Amino acid sequence: MPKPPDQFAALAGALARRRPDLAGAALAPLPDAGLAHDHIRLAGTDLLLRVPKQSQRGYAAADNLAYQAACFERVAASGHGPTLHAVLPPEDALPMGALLVGFVAGRPPRLPDDLAALAEAMAAVHALPMPPVGERPPLEDHADPVADALAEIEDQARYLDSPEVPADTRAQIAEELAWARGYAAGTDSRAQPRSLVLTDTHPGNFLVRTDGRAVIVDLEKALYGAPAIDLAHASVYTSTTWDVATAAELSVVEVAGFYRSYLAAVGADRAARLTPTLVPLRRLLLLRALTWCALWRVEHRAEIGGWSAAHSDPALIAHVAERTRHYLDPARVRRLRGEWLDPPGLHSLLG
Repeated sequence: MPKPPDQFAALAGALARRRPDLAGAALAPLPDAGLAHDHIRLAGTDLLLRVPKQSQRGYAAADNLAYQAACFERVAASGHGPTLHAVLPPEDALPMGALLVGFVAGRPPRLPDDLAALAEAMAAVHALPMPPVGERPPLEDHADPVADALAEIEDQARYLDSPEVPADTRAQIAEELAWARGYAAGTDSRAQPRSLVLTDTHPGNFLVRTDGRAVIVDLEKALYGAPAIDLAHASVYTSTTWDVATAAELSVVEVAGFYRSYLAAVGADRAARLTPTLVPLRRLLLLRALTWCALWRVEHRAEIGGWSAAHSDPALIAHVAERTRHYLDPARVRRLRGEWLDPPGLHSLLG
C-alpha cells in the first residue's frame, strides 16, 4: 500500500539524524507482504528499513523496537540473519520507529528442494549458546515451552465460538485441545532442550542466497524456548502454503526428511533428546496456528487488535482472509490431523 509522503519525510529525517552518511538516500518501498511491517529499501545500498505497523505482542513502541533490535543482534551471530545497523527511535512523525538492517539478496525457498537449507539455518540458530538468565531479556524466556504454548493457544481459543469457525472444525479443535491439556499435564517440558528460537519460521520468512545459505529475514518474535516449535512452524501445511512465493504442500515423507536433515545437523545426543518432542510440539503448533486464524478473522472483521485493513494492502488482506478461511475448513483440519492420527504417521517415519 503506498505510504503517505509525511511518513517518508519522517523516515528520511530520522535516518539522517541517526546515520548522516545516508542523508539523501532514496527510499524505495518493497511490495506489502506482511501484516506487521513495511519494508523500504535504501536505493543504491545494501540496507533496508523495517517500519513496524503494530506490535503483535502488544508492546509499547519503544519496547517493541528494543525487542526486535535484540532479535536481530542475537540471531545474526548464527550467520543466518541480517545485520542490525541502526535503531530509529519512535517520534511524533514516526510513532513506531524503525530498524535499519542489512538487505539480503536472495530468492524465496523452493519446497521441498530447500528444506535442508532451512533445517541448516535453524540448527545454526539453535546451536547458539544460551546466555545467563539475567542476560536473556528483553527476549522472552519460556522455561516451560509446552505450558507457555498452551497458554497462548487457550487465549486464542476464546475466538473459536465465533460464526467464523465451522462447527465441525470447532469440534476437531476441541479434541486437539483436550489432547494438548493432557500432554501438558503429563510432561515436564522444562527438561527438554531449549535454545534461542525464531518462532515465526514459515518458509516465506526466509531467503536463499546464491551460495545456497538460507537467511531468516523476519525476526520480531525470537525468544528462548523449544526448537521443535520452529521445526513444526517451518513445515506444517498452514506455513508452507501461507506465502504465495513459497507455497507447497509437503508429503509426510518430505516432512520426515526435513526433520532428519535437522537432526543430523545437531548431533546424535541432542537429536536423541529432541526426537520425542517433535510430533507433540507439531500438534501444539498446529493448534496455535488454527486458533490464531480464528483470532484474526474475528479481530480483523471487528477492526480491533491492530489488524485493521488500513494498515496493509487490500490484496494482502484478501490473501490472509482466504488462507485463514481455507485452514479452518473442516476437511482441511481433518487432513492436517491425519499426520498423527492416520497411518503411516509421522511418529513411525521418525523412528
